Amino acid sequence: MSDASDSPLEAALTRASEELKLPSYYRSSVRPLLRNPEGRWPVCCGGGCEPCAQTLIRVAARTLELMGTPRQAPLPE
Repeated sequence: MSDASDSPLEAALTRASEELKLPSYYRSSVRPLLRNPEGRWPVCCGGGCEPCAQTLIRVAARTLELMGTPRQAPLPE
């Protein structure tokens, strides 16, 4: 029996996080975006948050791209 860490989604999320230098402890902040890939995503508030919403969006978009299911809805500017 395999666990969730062996799933293609987790592998793609790990790779995207590593490529974009997102620490592993923030991956749980990306997962809600992946559950609703065409839904409304957050935007950067300019407040210096860590991590910035734009970073989470970049990782989510790259994860979806690696999965072969890129986001179709427009990304926030």
